[in-house]
Amino acid sequence: MYNIIARATLLFYCKKYPEAATTLQVWYHELIKCSFRNFNELKQAYGNASLVGDDRVIFNIMGNKYRLVVRIVFEYKAVKIKWFGTHKEYDKIDVSAIQHKK
Repeated sequence: MYNIIARATLLFYCKKYPEAATTLQVWYHELIKCSFRNFNELKQAYGNASLVGDDRVIFNIMGNKYRLVVRIVFEYKAVKIKWFGTHKEYDKIDVSAIQHKK
């Protein structure tokens, strides 16, 4: 099982983007039950996931309308939510450096 660090961050984004709230919560409940040992195993379950620098994984949410950026340390089964927003907002960020800010 994975530990999603800072669940409050996820709830913040659910409130900020209510249209995506249900999908984000489904993603959360699916991922905490997983036991991926590496990105290749995750990719088999989440075919649209992309790996970028700093162990960051990008998930397409709601048919690519939104993007979720997380950092996954497979060895420790830890996931930290870094950023969430629309695809248009995603195109304006540096995905390898972005951090969650309230």
